[in-house]
Amino acid sequence: MNEHEPESRPSPGRGEDFVDPTDALLAGLEDYDLTAEDVALLEGEDELDDGSAAPLPVLAVVGRPNVGKSTLVNRILGRREAVVEDTPGVTRDRVSYKAEWAGREFSLVDTGGWERDVTGLDRRVADQAEMAVQLADAVIFVVDATVGATATDEAVVGMLRRSGKPVVLAANKVDDQRGEADAAALWSLGLGEPYPVSAIHGRGSGDLLDAAVAALPEVSAIAAARPGGPRRVALVGRPNVGKSSMLNKMVGSERSVVDSVAGTTRDPVDELVELGGRPWIFVDTAGIRRRVHQTKGADFYASLRTQSALEKAEVAVVLIDASETLTEQDTRILSMVIEAGRALVIAYNKWDLVDEERRRYLEREIEQDLVQVRWAPRVNVSARTGRHLDKLVPALDQALDSWDTRIPTGRLNAFLGELVAAHPHPVRGGKQPRILFGTQPSTRPPRFVIFASGFIEAGYRRFIERRLRETFGFVGSPIELSVRVREKRRK
Repeated sequence: MNEHEPESRPSPGRGEDFVDPTDALLAGLEDYDLTAEDVALLEGEDELDDGSAAPLPVLAVVGRPNVGKSTLVNRILGRREAVVEDTPGVTRDRVSYKAEWAGREFSLVDTGGWERDVTGLDRRVADQAEMAVQLADAVIFVVDATVGATATDEAVVGMLRRSGKPVVLAANKVDDQRGEADAAALWSLGLGEPYPVSAIHGRGSGDLLDAAVAALPEVSAIAAARPGGPRRVALVGRPNVGKSSMLNKMVGSERSVVDSVAGTTRDPVDELVELGGRPWIFVDTAGIRRRVHQTKGADFYASLRTQSALEKAEVAVVLIDASETLTEQDTRILSMVIEAGRALVIAYNKWDLVDEERRRYLEREIEQDLVQVRWAPRVNVSARTGRHLDKLVPALDQALDSWDTRIPTGRLNAFLGELVAAHPHPVRGGKQPRILFGTQPSTRPPRFVIFASGFIEAGYRRFIERRLRETFGFVGSPIELSVRVREKRRK
């Protein structure tokens, strides 16, 4: 029997007529229209994805707008997954898909078109494409062979060279042999052999994929550290809050350059640190000045590398200057950690500079501005003197334990049943949605999927999350809660 099985499973003392409530709930779901994905999720409910498998290597597809990136992604996947239109700019976010070629599995990332000297939404799309490159093990760079290398393509080449990632050049829209000469002209980009392909017809895609898979490592060098080794901790915060000073104090030497000028750190600095009698990998990151798309030059790339370091970490320690008023930057950085799905510890640094009056104001600021992260453990420290740095260890352990927490399916549904009985969803438009079943398909962070007979309001979802925390803890870990609305089959 699976060690995570709920206690309500049949036992010899209960007799053969005993009906497990979880099984009864699952049987009730058969009356509703479920997708193949729903069925797979429910059948694998006890086979929790705890992140212990080796991370798949990541292959990103990049290029300027309308060169056929999403069409190529669909070709590689063998199905129409990415949205494709004959209009530039359809894809905006970076989207990941699980793919396979020649027996090798990998994660395929589709990106929006990269353009230079753009603003607003186009700038944010370009930022996402650059982030995809930072978080990839290898890159397919797609160029329209019928147009040839443009100034924007040359700029993308510069960005790819700075990333240091292996690049495979795809010369797209080569639909027949006459286009081979157009593809050969792309040798001028200096990225090696251009592979002529027709994403829409599939011509040449096999050779391209052979080269791309050969460039990928067996195990991703990008994904977060796995259980068994030192836990990976990212030190993040706005400039000059003391991240480098904290790392130096823990290491016992000047590992990171420290200066009173904000923004001294540009690149993430990894260091193996012994804290609480155990090894940890701490990563000192560049201070996040403002929104990434408003940042230029070296600060822009420093911000991208900070986000990349955060996505590779398991837990983030967000440093806040306790001696100053909380800023919008502080709350935005906390949101960035939560969106990345990382465990969270808040460290109020420079506590030795805080007087009694400031402490009263700080408590008021915390109540008003950090109401969304009340679940995060808080530690008061001084990176300069080393005061209370040892208190980081129990806070980190608590956050990581919550990040790995799994609630047995039977216990989760018993909790949901009691919750709905005591506090049912309000009636809207004469209808009252009913929660049918809940499951936790993954941890790191804990993710819950609830099947319901109708739309669950955002306020009620927050109520469920709050009660989950009150009942099961989850101190220091974000929770992802999604609802799948399924209608009853018509007879």
